[in-house]
Amino acid sequence: MAEFNGGTISSDAGSLLLKETDSKMNLLGRFSQCFIDRRSPLLIEHTIEQMIRQRVYALALGYEDLNDHDLLREDPLLGVMAGKAEPGTNLLAGKSTLNRMELGTGIPSRYKKITFWRDSVDELLVEVFLEAHPVAPPQIVLDIDTTDMALHGNQEDKFYHGYYRHYCYLPLYIFCGDHVLCARLRPSSIGPAVGSRKEVERIVRQIRHRWPEVEIILRGDSGFCSDELLTWCEQNQVDYVVGVARNQRLEGLLDGPLAEAKQQFEATQQTARIFVEFEHETLTGTWSKKRRVVAKAEHIDGKSNPRFVVTSLEAGGWEKQKLYEELYCARGDMENRIKEQFVLFADRVSVSTLRGNQLRVYLSVIAYTLINGLRRLGLQATTMATAQVGTIRLKLLKIGALINITVRKVWVRMASSYPYQALFSQVLQQLRA
Repeated sequence: MAEFNGGTISSDAGSLLLKETDSKMNLLGRFSQCFIDRRSPLLIEHTIEQMIRQRVYALALGYEDLNDHDLLREDPLLGVMAGKAEPGTNLLAGKSTLNRMELGTGIPSRYKKITFWRDSVDELLVEVFLEAHPVAPPQIVLDIDTTDMALHGNQEDKFYHGYYRHYCYLPLYIFCGDHVLCARLRPSSIGPAVGSRKEVERIVRQIRHRWPEVEIILRGDSGFCSDELLTWCEQNQVDYVVGVARNQRLEGLLDGPLAEAKQQFEATQQTARIFVEFEHETLTGTWSKKRRVVAKAEHIDGKSNPRFVVTSLEAGGWEKQKLYEELYCARGDMENRIKEQFVLFADRVSVSTLRGNQLRVYLSVIAYTLINGLRRLGLQATTMATAQVGTIRLKLLKIGALINITVRKVWVRMASSYPYQALFSQVLQQLRA
């Protein structure tokens, strides 16, 4: 027999680990301070911080839609997470209240009196990254990349992108390892590198204010091979290794190595790679100076596959093959970090305004930062130390539990058959250490 009469039961008891993580990072409290609330204090039922907590925790737990909150608002465990004084009796914010928060603009109006400061959120993301390192590292690598977020309505600044073959936004992401430092929503009518110098500049400035001696390397694909960005890096002691788009002239310089790689492939039937480097400048004057280019002459599956990167790093410290295979190719891990944003519904950009959609991206980024904090502080030295966001949600956060509310306590009685009880206890102890 299966019936819906089991009482107050939650499937999200593991979210208590997120609450413990936030108490250590003070992330959601600081994020809520990036908002301005013009509502009358006497009429406020749901504070900004409570709504932020409700929204971010729900994203982390897999609830992407505002409509979900018309049912979640009765969940006593989410009430505990959001900071309600009497969870189970005080309802959480519904979809309409949360929608007014997300659609707030910089201009006060009768119904939308909440807005956010974009610069404050950007600064917070970098600050969380800095706080994660008790000692300044000698060197850091900033990964920069774009992705597409499909649009299915009449959103502001929508544009059809020929490469992705649909209407989309083209957000810019900057990561350092697992830490997201920038998530800038942009229309897809611009090139990948447009505005990237400004974002890199503010991030480097904030990092160097705390760590003046740190060596910084910027890493990106050929979409960021912009003379403006490369020149700025050279003028501000930021090294770079950036892909270069193939063209006839560059491929002509590899005729000899490509022929040699083909001979090796035909002799062994194994992928053949030959690395060369040279000083290169463009004939059209798009580069302001000669730069070091490392090229890979590769023959694979019966075809040539030449690749090029431009770098400011010296050959003495980074030999050509090591630079390409160990440094440049490592940028592929950033693709996994971007995919994790989609697991947290960053592509749910269905608000009519670009500003409203930017806030939704921020909410997903904050949810990611919180789970990454759990991964960094609680899951270190465990079997899930490098687990993806989706795996952490499935194995650690989605735990069935019976909720009992008494006068003094909220009892969360988790399932006795939960298979990762030892891991859960270990994570909780590490978070409280």
